[in-house]
Amino acid sequence: MAQKTALIVYAHQSPVSFNAAARDVAVQALTKQGYKVLVSDLYAMKFKASATEEDIKGDLKNPEHFIYNNEMMVAWQDGRLSDDIAEEQQKLEQAELVIFQFPLYWFSVPAIIKGWIDRVLTQGFAFTLQKMYDNGVFKDKKAILSFTTGGMKSMFTPDGVNGDINVLLWPLQNGVLRFCGFQVLAPQIFWCPAHTPPEGRSAMLEAWSERLNGVFAEKPLSFAPTEYFDLTFQGGFSLRPEVKEKYASEPYGITTAQHLGKPLPPDNQTTAKQS
Repeated sequence: MAQKTALIVYAHQSPVSFNAAARDVAVQALTKQGYKVLVSDLYAMKFKASATEEDIKGDLKNPEHFIYNNEMMVAWQDGRLSDDIAEEQQKLEQAELVIFQFPLYWFSVPAIIKGWIDRVLTQGFAFTLQKMYDNGVFKDKKAILSFTTGGMKSMFTPDGVNGDINVLLWPLQNGVLRFCGFQVLAPQIFWCPAHTPPEGRSAMLEAWSERLNGVFAEKPLSFAPTEYFDLTFQGGFSLRPEVKEKYASEPYGITTAQHLGKPLPPDNQTTAKQS
């Protein structure tokens, strides 16, 4: 059996942080299983977060009106992307499993990870108009968001002050990962480690290590299949009438965002459905 490769896209400034510990646990657990583990330590790499003309070698297609996505697609096709982007794309091509390890910033990823998403997941390489969602470029790869929060778990519930964590996760897990075809596994959420006693933090890390021992057997999270939608301009890329009719009598919506005006399906973005 060929050796599997995992890529950890890591973003924390401190080498003694809990995020660093979570990264190290993942490296150890996966290496022990025989994985080749690649780590992109974005702060240590001084990875550039801003998407600019510097990301392209050579002449622009339209220097008078710079449109990043269009220029990057052409540069990718021509092999003219900046070296840092090309290196990250090569790592991603190798990986069967991608773990994003970070502290939650403003209900999202730190800017340096957002920059990695913007600059590395270029059109053509990570998606095309024909290859997205179920038919996405990375449909044979798995991805996990592994992150720490500053607030306790109860703050991220439907009646918590920060709101439902499932809603917070939708843009990243559906709008980025699944859009590119990834099989999105349940997130690994480390709730409020800064205010957790040492034994509690150790237990969190042990649970993460244990989970990684069986990570490739995990079922992905549930999303609405693209076949549910009329993927034409005439149809508005909307749910087909027969799908709406099918779900009319269901107590919950299909997903966190395709909720059909119904209560959200519980834990849609945090727990995989069991058969």
